[in-house]
Amino acid sequence: MLRIVLAPDSFKGSLTAADVCAALARGFARAVPELELCMRPMADGGEGTLDAVLVAAGAAARRCDVTVRGAGGAPVSASYGLLTQGNDVTAVVEVAQVVGITDPVAMAVPVGERSTHGVGELLRTLLDAGVRRFMIGLGGSSTNDGGAGLLAALGLSLRDCEAATLAPTPSALRRLARVDASALDPRLADCELRIMSDVNNPLSGPQGATAIFGPQKGVTADTVDDIDTTLRRFAELTEAAVGRYLAQQPGAGAAGGLGFALQLLGGTFASGAEVVAGLIGLDAALAEADWAITGEGRSDRQTLLAKAPFVVAQHAAAHGVPVTLVSGAIDPAALPALGAHFAGCFGLPNGPVPLAQSISEAARFLEDRAEQLGRLYLAVRAGARRPVE
Repeated sequence: MLRIVLAPDSFKGSLTAADVCAALARGFARAVPELELCMRPMADGGEGTLDAVLVAAGAAARRCDVTVRGAGGAPVSASYGLLTQGNDVTAVVEVAQVVGITDPVAMAVPVGERSTHGVGELLRTLLDAGVRRFMIGLGGSSTNDGGAGLLAALGLSLRDCEAATLAPTPSALRRLARVDASALDPRLADCELRIMSDVNNPLSGPQGATAIFGPQKGVTADTVDDIDTTLRRFAELTEAAVGRYLAQQPGAGAAGGLGFALQLLGGTFASGAEVVAGLIGLDAALAEADWAITGEGRSDRQTLLAKAPFVVAQHAAAHGVPVTLVSGAIDPAALPALGAHFAGCFGLPNGPVPLAQSISEAARFLEDRAEQLGRLYLAVRAGARRPVE
């Protein structure tokens, strides 16, 4: 019997990781009569992390919802998780639930007017509920405010040269003259903040949040330097007010600078994909497997920077299990690099299809691809059993 571990990430804006698993399972079932599937939906700190953690924790976890401010200022209903282990409660926060890049309402607002204030509101709500341990996934954000919104929601004062309070947005922060941290929520000192991210960029500079990730959020080429300078100035004043100097630390540029803000509050980084892999029991599943399938919405060279599929490939290699990549799209230029880690890299669909159709019919395309992979496996196995003349 063929044993396959299905461990994909979500296909952003299309399918959850669990949906991807289900589609792959249907396709393989059409082709392989004797089959044992082990579904381990993955995530790496971005969209889908909350779902993956909740599934892994089972009865020890519950999903909750709260209404907070979205990136563009409109109210959003955001989910979070509560994990209970004995007397300890850990909150699982997925930043993409609040300021996700897939939120069309927020993305219609210029990036200079977006903020992470709602993420701070969510943390404050959890502090009010007595939570002091947090797992915070940073991927998939639409914001580029250096974490100013989060810090403002937790008590940081941002003022201009006339002592007027400023909105915690990149546009308003151009006028920043004074930062006062004296009213930061004192309960934060008692908190454990575990930051899940695969980004090691600093806050500012040529490899910083704005230069590298800003364009995908709407930062135009002619405003990169201006916003980068604004965030650098914000960081200098905030670091002096808090007494910690972390803007150039690896990960400070994660989620448009949320990594910087959370490190200022005492947060420590961990690979999001590695955290999830441990929670879902990926190694135990792979120990009994013949084959593993992973994937994501789009694979390119960044996949090899501790994204979920690459972490799955590393764990599979440790168990001597071949792993195949099945993603919504694959950058052809990255195939040589990806091919060094995956036993086959396959994109969807088979021919030219409009992007909207690729997104809406991703499940069907996945089923078809899995069916063909299953048939290929059976053909190879039959050939291996045929006697050599």
